Amino acid sequence: MRLGLNLGYWGAGNDAANLELAKEADRLGYSVVWAAEAYGSDAPTVLAWVAAQTERIDVGSAILQIPARTPAMAAMTAATLDSLSGGRFRLGLGVSGPQVSEGWHGVRFDKPLARTREYVDIVRTALRRERLRYDGEHYTLPLPDGPGKALTLTVHPVREHIPVYLASVGPKNVELTGEIADGWLGVFFSPEHSAASLDALRRGRRKVGKTLDGFDVVPTVPLFFGEDWRACADRVRPYAALYVGGMGSREKNFYHDLAVRMGFAAEAAEVRDRYLARDYDGAMAALPVDFLDSTSLLGPRERVAERMRAYAEAGVTTLTLSPMLQDLDQGIAALRTATEALDLAGVGS
Repeated sequence: MRLGLNLGYWGAGNDAANLELAKEADRLGYSVVWAAEAYGSDAPTVLAWVAAQTERIDVGSAILQIPARTPAMAAMTAATLDSLSGGRFRLGLGVSGPQVSEGWHGVRFDKPLARTREYVDIVRTALRRERLRYDGEHYTLPLPDGPGKALTLTVHPVREHIPVYLASVGPKNVELTGEIADGWLGVFFSPEHSAASLDALRRGRRKVGKTLDGFDVVPTVPLFFGEDWRACADRVRPYAALYVGGMGSREKNFYHDLAVRMGFAAEAAEVRDRYLARDYDGAMAALPVDFLDSTSLLGPRERVAERMRAYAEAGVTTLTLSPMLQDLDQGIAALRTATEALDLAGVGS
């Protein structure tokens, strides 16, 4: 199992610290550093900036939003970043959610699985530098009633195959990920509750005659070191409450539904109700500590090492860490201690 670093969103006054964390992860031998986008900073600009100031670590989008750009544009971005980084780019894609897709990008959030399948197919065709023709339900290239012509990508990526990752939560979307992607970007991954997701990935792999061998299972996991793991769990509450309670609407919140499938239905409902009522403290308090503990790395180094071993045994191949930062020094110390914990766990690669 390798380690990764998720820097999350940019533009909130944390840019300089995030860059230093990325550089430290590079020095420590982390496998990949990821950047996100929602409706603020865009991931490609951030990744280009990080790639220019690191040497070995891969840079990955977690995620590029599918409704934000055409598939051809995603292929152009992937090829450009792979070229600029010297072959270090990983393309993470996701459909986002209804509120951002329709409210920010003006793209209907309909048939996300079919749209994702076509999108990835077009991206891969373009990256193979084949003449781009496509006749699908959601995308038609070139348009049949105009002057457009089938074109070929002019940029040569460094690698023959840029790995494609999908961020997915629901069972059908996870199965699709196993079928058409090279890796899965998971969230709120718990080794004790991972069987259903991994079974869905396996079903997808079987559809194309493959297994999970060589497939990258990449959950993003909150990290906080300290002597009292319960006190450490409190550092994760704002992040978890935002996702379980507020990342979506009352009717459509993928992370809330995931918590329900993990057996926390009543608690997830209370978190959602309190968060949507703007009782943020109440929403954070309603999160059960067992949920936070099972989906995070908390406590002293030895306890984190034990949990890392559980993640590896569950099938995780890249454990992406999201340090719950107080300051830069603490973040750098957390990255260093995490490498020590991985060594102690004896599951590094």
